[in-house]
Amino acid sequence: MDRTVNVRTYLDFEKPVAELESKIADLKAIDGDEDAVSITEEVTRLQQKAHQALIDTYAKLTPWQKTQVARHPDRPHCLDYVSALIEDFVPLAGDRYFGEDAAIMGGIGRFRGRSIVVIGHEKGSDTEGRIRHNFGMARPDGYRKAVRLMNLAEKFELPVLTLVDTAGAYPGIGAEERGQAEAIARSTDRCLSLTVPMVAVVTGEGGSGGAVAIATANRVLMLEHSIYTVASPEAAASILWHDPARAIDAATNMKITAQDLKALGVIDVIISEPVGGAHRDPALVFRRTGDAVAKAFAELSALGPEAVRRQRHDKYLGIGRTL
Repeated sequence: MDRTVNVRTYLDFEKPVAELESKIADLKAIDGDEDAVSITEEVTRLQQKAHQALIDTYAKLTPWQKTQVARHPDRPHCLDYVSALIEDFVPLAGDRYFGEDAAIMGGIGRFRGRSIVVIGHEKGSDTEGRIRHNFGMARPDGYRKAVRLMNLAEKFELPVLTLVDTAGAYPGIGAEERGQAEAIARSTDRCLSLTVPMVAVVTGEGGSGGAVAIATANRVLMLEHSIYTVASPEAAASILWHDPARAIDAATNMKITAQDLKALGVIDVIISEPVGGAHRDPALVFRRTGDAVAKAFAELSALGPEAVRRQRHDKYLGIGRTL
């Protein structure tokens, strides 16, 4: 999905960078040739200063700041990755029980010459898209669609790639009435029982059971500034301290960053992002993600169907045993 960002969105902690890049834009907009040389030199100096400020800022992000980066509105989403990495993609809709849920997109395509099933959360890239995709928060229909696609993958012996980016499953009344918890549980169970290789990539937010439902894979990859958590920092703060304003404390203590989760053995690979986050250079992120996914599938290619299932089963039973 093509997307053009005309105005860059800056996060609160990026203000020094924003000021420098604003000055650069002002200088570039100056008409006239009288001081062209001096203006060019000043622009170059400011660009170097802004780049260094960006490096310094992103070298010491806190968990809460990483949460903000993971939620950045310009961050690439599921359909962006599909457009960049999957050829001949054919979307498949509906759960064959109730209806279509656009929060979870899925279909069949070719990844580097090999047929594959792709499932992912789509948040939407503008106001209309976000409403249509329900901000990536899936209803039961979405998880039942995911199960249907996993069944299809197993029937035709196709590997599964999932792209995880959700604040969590939709908590509305209608979703609960149609069996939200049961749908999430069945989707998670289907992940565990698959006999084809499955690779999950957390591209932004990996929120609660809504993420686990399609992320219980043989290999779990995370972008450098993404998060993966049992509950959003705001929800955790409300539960623990009855004060959502303490979200920063919750983010700091819950070990939600890729670096923490890699150390804990919850995830397997961290995909490095460009300085300033994935939204600063999506093409580079797509290339790195594609390489990491290809490597993960290659590592699993030697395993037979039962070995693939057993490896995934043992992986999750083993989490926390060596801590």
